Amino acid sequence: MSSSAPAPVDTPQPPQSPNSGLDRFFKISERGSSIAREVRGGFATFFAMAYIIVLNPIILGSAKDMYGNQLDNAQLVTATALTAAFTTLLMGVIGNVPIALAAGLGVNTVVALQLAPRMSWPDAMGMVVLAGFIVMLLVATGLRERVMNAVPLGLRKGIAIGIGLFIMLIGLVDAGFVSRIPDAAHTTVPLQLGADGHLNGWPVLVFVLGVLLTLSLIVRKVPGAILISIVVMTVVAMVINAIADIPSWGLTTPEWPGNPVSSPDFGLIGQVSLFGGFSKVGILTGVLFVFTVLLSCFFDAMGTIMGVADEAELVDAEGQMPGINRVLLVDGLAVAAGGASSSSATTCFVESTAGVGEGARTGLANIVTGGLFTASLFLTPLALMVPSQAATPALLAVGFLILSGSITAIDWKDYTIAIPAFLTMLMMPFTYSITNGIGIGFITFTVLRLAAGRGREVPAAMYVVSGVFLFYYLMPALGLT
Repeated sequence: MSSSAPAPVDTPQPPQSPNSGLDRFFKISERGSSIAREVRGGFATFFAMAYIIVLNPIILGSAKDMYGNQLDNAQLVTATALTAAFTTLLMGVIGNVPIALAAGLGVNTVVALQLAPRMSWPDAMGMVVLAGFIVMLLVATGLRERVMNAVPLGLRKGIAIGIGLFIMLIGLVDAGFVSRIPDAAHTTVPLQLGADGHLNGWPVLVFVLGVLLTLSLIVRKVPGAILISIVVMTVVAMVINAIADIPSWGLTTPEWPGNPVSSPDFGLIGQVSLFGGFSKVGILTGVLFVFTVLLSCFFDAMGTIMGVADEAELVDAEGQMPGINRVLLVDGLAVAAGGASSSSATTCFVESTAGVGEGARTGLANIVTGGLFTASLFLTPLALMVPSQAATPALLAVGFLILSGSITAIDWKDYTIAIPAFLTMLMMPFTYSITNGIGIGFITFTVLRLAAGRGREVPAAMYVVSGVFLFYYLMPALGLT
């Protein structure tokens, strides 16, 4: 946690001398953590993001390519879990940070609704692989790190707060505490309380009790607060489901599976055509498709990495993250790996903050999370018995802790940084996109600094990135989508 945020778990101790090879390799004592905290953090992160094993196949499996083909749901479950396990373990070993990865929400919708209908599925996944290769090239040339280091501290804090608000909204929506008002209602109000303007049903009650339990444990600084809450509320949900008639829990029903073991189906692995899509849509449109995937992956991951690193106190006094290039390289490789497995682009998950909230500070937490994803290849029914109503209270708690630890670090008297930070933190939840929040914040920062006659204070990389975002937002008006 940042130094001003209230600790949700036992207060980190000063660095101690490492007492084992594991401790030395992951720098556990050096970062003021412990093996117990890392294990708790790994479990908390997995349960907070395990929904992706169900949700990603739903998003990709519901779409058809230009030939009317649909991806097999069972194969998508395997591909999603396998890629998440591989990339999360890789990030733990190479990056040594508690940032887990899985198929990115948002970019999988782009793949399903924009790419696939105009080409075959292997063609669409090939474009994802190409985007991953470009990300790795940008890392190798140092451009991606320069872009991240060019972001002013105040705007970094705005990004972190925006992520905190975003994951709070994700938690509220996934739990059914708030829901989208259907277009048939003919209202400009996008969200409402519960499914019909009221809180009804046992699942929502489980969520509310989970929030209160999580926050109560945090206030009392109980070690393992988030994980304890997830486990307790899962058991409560199972009991309620067994004795009450529950119409729907959403994606996951909290009941003990009849057969917790299932065999993985690797049929989609390697089903990729790198350049086949260009023959279907043309060179210009193909390049724009790759650019769209690239932009989403690049800045979604950048915002998540910055937010999680700041929350885990992995940045130095200048706000820079030591060893960032290794983290960015793994992230680029993950994008390509997601395409190669047909699970869509894999990226850093903001739900990693659930593990950080449990005290995770090193890649050891990722080893635990990656191990659980590996186990889920064979134990998918068991892994998916945790309902979102039991796991998402963690997102609200962590979102608050992120906000409370970052908001005072913004210079609110300097409007050229305060306004962009303000817009960044609001646009992420309001547009349901980390990338949009960053883009609007970057453009506003550049314009306001120029308007204030302080253009020389804007790093060259910020001019370039702001221009790229401006072009991206103008693409529909230019007829380039």
